[in-house]
Amino acid sequence: MSRFTPLDERFAHQIPEPFPNTVTFHHEWRESLFFVMQRPDGPGDVVISTLAHFPARGEMDALQLGRVGGNPLITKHVRTVDGDQDIFKVGGVTIDIIEPLKKVRLQVVESPATSATLDITFTARTQPYQLRRGAMKAGHEVVWDQSHMFQSGTYNGTYTYKGQTHKVENWWGQRDHSWGIRAHGRCPMWMWLAIQLPEGMLGVWNWEYPNGARVYTDGCFAPSDGSDPIPVIGFEHDLQWQDENGNETSYDRFGENVRGLGGVVHFTLQGGRKITVTAQGKWAQRYSDITNRTGAALGGGLNEMVVTTSDGTKGTAIYEVTGSWHHKYFPLARGERLPPNGITPAEDEIAR
Repeated sequence: MSRFTPLDERFAHQIPEPFPNTVTFHHEWRESLFFVMQRPDGPGDVVISTLAHFPARGEMDALQLGRVGGNPLITKHVRTVDGDQDIFKVGGVTIDIIEPLKKVRLQVVESPATSATLDITFTARTQPYQLRRGAMKAGHEVVWDQSHMFQSGTYNGTYTYKGQTHKVENWWGQRDHSWGIRAHGRCPMWMWLAIQLPEGMLGVWNWEYPNGARVYTDGCFAPSDGSDPIPVIGFEHDLQWQDENGNETSYDRFGENVRGLGGVVHFTLQGGRKITVTAQGKWAQRYSDITNRTGAALGGGLNEMVVTTSDGTKGTAIYEVTGSWHHKYFPLARGERLPPNGITPAEDEIAR
């Protein structure tokens, strides 16, 4: 029998069940917050902080990702949830929503799992954009079914790594809030781009099957003057993995020779405006350093990019390309029971 919790005193229910029940009981159902920040003037440190609640697991975790001076920050904080999922605190990590949709404070203090301490505030520079719900199955199994919001902002504060304190002064970046089912290790390919420009933010989320067939695309251009975001109605990508010399290389199975990403993406906005973005960058966070709950290595990762648009505007961005099997980005499959048919790739080869 479900238990009534303090959250149930609030007018926030969306299904006729008490918290933390969800519309679909699934081990991969999560509600998560994601914050990423980078310098607006070119390559440098990248600081990433996440927090996620997994109702079916009774667990909340927070990841510290990114790099400082070329050193990875990757650590994981975990706690048990018992009706207190509305408290955004895990180990040394605390997230405080100071003003909804406008201002959020991120703090990390010393703890056994802390890689860098920080006290940084996100202030919105665009309106939030609510992406439509997206879904994908592997056979009859749900692999992905969630909603997603993103918003561009500026970050200010400090972070300290190995005794050295660094200032964050009007860094650009993005925050996400998503909720639903997402089995990361079973996704063929998703591409998430957060492009920060003086004029505003270009953001897109794009999912594809192994053969490149499009599952889902949604995104926007959100002006920095606070006016309404303009939806993306067309998106094409031509990116290449690059080695340490900037030459194109294959990801193969685990991306051992990959050091970064480069190439071109094309946006068409509602109303007809077309924007081409040329970018090149290096790993901000390799996902091969992270394993999913089954112990399998995740593919791809986050890259810090320097970008130039077709009208000559320059900016910085974070490009995420991740997945387990894709004809262009992940040609040698990893993982099990992958979409669309739910067959493990090795079994698929035998069947053929």
